[in-house]
Amino acid sequence: MDTVHTLADLRTAVDHWKRQGHSIAFVPTMGNLHAGHFALIKAARSRADRVVASVFVNPTQFGEGEDFESYPRTLEADQRGLADHGCDLLYAPDVQDMYNTAAPRAAVHVPVVSDGLCGERRPGHFDGVATVVIKLINRVTPDCALFGEKDYQQLMVLRKMAADLDLATEIVGIPTVRESDGLAMSSRNQYLSPAERRVAGQLHAALERCALKIKQGEQVEKSIETERKKLSKSGFRVEYFELRRARDLAEISSPASESVLLVAAKLGSARLIDNMRFRHEGPSQN
Repeated sequence: MDTVHTLADLRTAVDHWKRQGHSIAFVPTMGNLHAGHFALIKAARSRADRVVASVFVNPTQFGEGEDFESYPRTLEADQRGLADHGCDLLYAPDVQDMYNTAAPRAAVHVPVVSDGLCGERRPGHFDGVATVVIKLINRVTPDCALFGEKDYQQLMVLRKMAADLDLATEIVGIPTVRESDGLAMSSRNQYLSPAERRVAGQLHAALERCALKIKQGEQVEKSIETERKKLSKSGFRVEYFELRRARDLAEISSPASESVLLVAAKLGSARLIDNMRFRHEGPSQN
């Protein structure tokens, strides 16, 4: 696997592959890679002739007081892991290479789907995500770009952006990779203390119980409130726990034919997010 750090070197490599008629799959990351990221690389390998990954800790998606400075940067380990899992090229730019103009700079805002949930708790976050992703896609020019479904709202934002801006790149969601107790894999899980890690799997368990009760006919508000209280008793500080329509994150008060439960909660210094999609066979809000 080769590693490049500049746009010029990236384009040289990609242009060479395209002249040979190769298809390209792209996996953007912020590094500190784990099995969830490598599942994206594996899926990318099955979809294209060449796989490009990026490692870039994007400052524009971090808010004031968030963990931009302390976010783990493990480039050498990431390089080894990507090479071992079949990545062909790593693009690891610095901030100057990515944002080579002084502020203010152009930015992308995806309305409605960016609102609420994490968009409400992290103002400007999804503008930063959408902007850096479209810059990366414009640089790599891949046939498809792969993202984990753990960040469900992010996936919906990027799909809406791609549709609205007529991007030729397909935005592909890949199922969440989990630990043995159900905890969604995340680079931020390392912020958990040993005691916190022992209870962190309860976040996914709460989603499972809530989805089951709703499918069995229990009132949505009652099911969610019960699980919120259980999480709070276990030490979670719940930011949101909501039911949305899966295809577009529209607010609903009763299940749609395909719904998604989304939760965000802090446990110690770690902010954890998760979701669960499920089908509902009875009367629904479509």
